[in-house]
This record gives sequence, C-alpha cells and structure tokens, in this order.
Amino acid sequence: MSRAPAQLPLGVGLRDDATFESFLPAGNAGLLDRLSRQLDVDGEPFVYLWGAPGSGRSHLLQAACHAATDRDLRALYLPLQELGHFPPLMLEDIERLDLVAIDDMDSVIGRKRWEEGLFHAFNRLRDAGKRLLVSAAAAPRQLPVKLPDLASRLTWGVTFHLQPLDDSERLQAMQLRARIRGMQLPDEVARYILHRGSRRLDDLFEELAVLDRASLSAQRKLTIPFVKQALGW
Repeated sequence: MSRAPAQLPLGVGLRDDATFESFLPAGNAGLLDRLSRQLDVDGEPFVYLWGAPGSGRSHLLQAACHAATDRDLRALYLPLQELGHFPPLMLEDIERLDLVAIDDMDSVIGRKRWEEGLFHAFNRLRDAGKRLLVSAAAAPRQLPVKLPDLASRLTWGVTFHLQPLDDSERLQAMQLRARIRGMQLPDEVARYILHRGSRRLDDLFEELAVLDRASLSAQRKLTIPFVKQALGW
C-alpha cells in the first residue's frame, strides 16, 4: 500500500477505494484523462469540475491525491462541506504541496474570510507552480461569489461538467467496483440493487461494501435472496 498523502491535523483521510481505476469513465473519459495527466510537466495547473451531489466529484479528487502519492508527491484533500465551519487557517502554506484538492467549494462561498483565503491560496499555488483541483455543485460563473477577484480566479483553469451516469452505466459502475473488491455481481443482482436501492452512486457503493463484508462472513455468493437478507430488504 502506498504511503498516505499529507493530511490535515484534523484527521481528514482518503478512502482506499477512491482511485481512477475504480471510476467508470462513461461520458467523463476526457476529464479522467486530464486528471490522470494533471501532475505531468505539461499538465493543467488548475482543474475545476462540477456536478450534482453523488456524481463522483469526491471520488475523483481523492483519486487524484492517491495518484500524487503513488508518484511520491505531496497532496492534500480538503472537503469543505466537513471543514468549512473552521476558519480557513488550513490554507496557510499549502503552496508547499504538489497538489491541493478542494472539494465542495460552494459550501463556503459567500463567506468573506473563506473567499479571501481561497483567493490568496490560489495565487500562491499558481506562483509556486503547483497543481490545484477544485469541485463544486455549480459552474464557476453560477456560484454566488462576492469577491470579484476570486470569481476571476475560478475561470483561470479548465472546467469540466461531470456527466451523470444513466442506469446502464450505473450498473457497469457497480460491477466494476464489485470486481475490484473481488466479488462477482451478476446482472440480475445488480439490477435488483439498482432498482431497490438509492440512486446515488455513493450509497450504491456503500451497499456493495456491506454486501462484501456479509458475503465474506457467510461464505455466500451474491444472489437476490442473500442481498435481501444482508441489506434488510
């Protein structure tokens, strides 16, 4: 296992399964390719990606941090939906890192101290030649940014809209994640989970994690009756 990326003293870590390999590209192949090459010499200094909750934004930001660590580079993942109630002191000296991944940036937009902190952090990262990856629920120009200079900075980089998966692609994403876990997920079982479970990918993958633990414990294959029993359906 690769060593952990630089992390906050607050203990924010990365999910082990959040990798580029476990992300189904579908309509986001161009974005996945750009992110996988962001740390190259000619990679994009600043990538902004946006999409609906549960579309895989957090997965990709954490995957980028794992990829940085695999190259012996220092990365930091900042989920602002969890950390935004703190003052932006965590942004100090981040230009010492190779990659900074700021998740759910829209959760702090409109707050003076955070907007100013982000503005200065973006400038320092650019001046130091480091990489920045940002996610939000809306495109840069759709965010209600109060600080004009920050609004300008958000248009510096390349912007991607994370395309949602249709049901067929959700099924493929579930089966990809199952294979990575060493599980066999038959089509009919995957369709049952997709029909009966949540529509959010994060929730579907959490259900797969529960099934993985249950099947290992019971030494059972994944069948519809077993899924009903394990998930309490």
